[in-house]
Amino acid sequence: MKNFLVIGVGPHARLNHLPTLWAGRSAGLVGTVIGVDLADAAGDIAAFNSAADTAELPVTFIEPFDASNRTLPAPVRETLDRLVREHTVDAVVISTEPSFHMVYTHWALEHGLSVLLDKPLSVQANCSVDPFRASAILTDFDEVLARYEMVRRTSPEVLVAVQCQRRHHPAFLHMRRLIAEVAEATNCPVTSIQSFHSDGQWRMPNELIDITYHSFDRGYGKCAHSGYHFFDIVPWLLRAGETPGKELDSVDIHANFSRPHDFLAQLDLNDYARLFPEFEAANPYTQAQLLTATEGFGEVDAFVSMAYKSGGRTMTLGSINLVHNGFSQRGRFSPARANLYKGNGRVRHESHIIEQGPFQAIHYHSLQTLGDDTNAAGPYEIGGQGHIEVHVFRNSSFDVRWKKYETLDYDVLTTVSESGSEEPTQSASRRRALQEFLEYVSGRRTREQMSSELTDHRRGATLMAGTYLSAAQQWVDGSPVARLDFRPHGEGYAGPTGRLDDPSACDLMDVPL
Repeated sequence: MKNFLVIGVGPHARLNHLPTLWAGRSAGLVGTVIGVDLADAAGDIAAFNSAADTAELPVTFIEPFDASNRTLPAPVRETLDRLVREHTVDAVVISTEPSFHMVYTHWALEHGLSVLLDKPLSVQANCSVDPFRASAILTDFDEVLARYEMVRRTSPEVLVAVQCQRRHHPAFLHMRRLIAEVAEATNCPVTSIQSFHSDGQWRMPNELIDITYHSFDRGYGKCAHSGYHFFDIVPWLLRAGETPGKELDSVDIHANFSRPHDFLAQLDLNDYARLFPEFEAANPYTQAQLLTATEGFGEVDAFVSMAYKSGGRTMTLGSINLVHNGFSQRGRFSPARANLYKGNGRVRHESHIIEQGPFQAIHYHSLQTLGDDTNAAGPYEIGGQGHIEVHVFRNSSFDVRWKKYETLDYDVLTTVSESGSEEPTQSASRRRALQEFLEYVSGRRTREQMSSELTDHRRGATLMAGTYLSAAQQWVDGSPVARLDFRPHGEGYAGPTGRLDDPSACDLMDVPL
């Protein structure tokens, strides 16, 4: 059994990672589990431990440090080094605030530890207003990839996996197979893809400042909070339709953001005073104070347009539209829970519309009707039945063997494995992603069987960096379009052997248009 260090024991880790690690103990995959978090989280973690129906999680607390640090401060490094020695740590789960992901990953790789890394891989403070910071998101990825490949030369068993659960979701696996089937039969790539996600998180004006979890004050927002899931899954789907001579090699990205200033214009404080009788007494800020405090904050909503190209020709047009400020079931000013990560009326809606020329169309819809705090069955499980559907249309006039239409719903998409029923929900897919990592670390799964290794994430990092680069260039009155290299591994990559011919070629950001 392997021993795990969880760095960052926040709401996400407590809801998703820890229950799977506890289950791993029963399966003989996990031995000791210890945590590390910031000192100011001590109260929340104590409350979690006192309420848990499992063994208490031992947590060591560290002092905060600047996210711009390229290496860990000496006291933090010494603490982590000591924990690794004392508990014989084999692997690390990194679930911190995203701007700290890279510095912890570099530390873990220096120790030859395998890593499960939460999304996004990296984000830079003020990347939505500073083009240099936006570009650094991709530089961060290339630096950690180079370090990873270097470590693997002497420690070939080390793995860095990225927690992107849609790669484990039965509906997305099915859609990918459908795309590959039509591409093989027709040589037609995906010609357009539209993706949408709303998490229905209605924030009150004061919460723009007062709530720091998944906040906007670091100069980024929705794209860094949950956006990476879509920056990842879209290239993952597109790759199933790529054929020789039609490989995607560049992408043009144009992003439009709405920020807190826009949010406060859509509904201003006078509107909130009319909507909530208690608002004026409870809200400590004036409109002017809010506007001053949120200047330069990150995005609330983002609509992003892409043109994916091969040899200068557009193969695929796409959009990724990400919404915090969408339909919600929150109905009161005071939140029902202290943080907005779960509950407080959050309602998630997601859709993907995929066109493969004249041959195939796929519509994916996952729709929640009740907020997390009122839906006892859980997210995406309305009345105990998941409200999820995939509609598949095929040109049966072209190929009479094809069904012209079929629909795949919750029951069809639910699969049965040796471990039991595997539901087509995000929560179940997150468990599968961590379970896969546990199996690798314990020697029960090979590298080739892993679904989301770091080496397969350059395209996702490219889309995230390009989205912020487009927005940041507009902030400083520059071009709205960012053009980036979209090859899956970039120059200098020698394939699955893990050797970089030219590490200096890692920074592949082209000069923006």
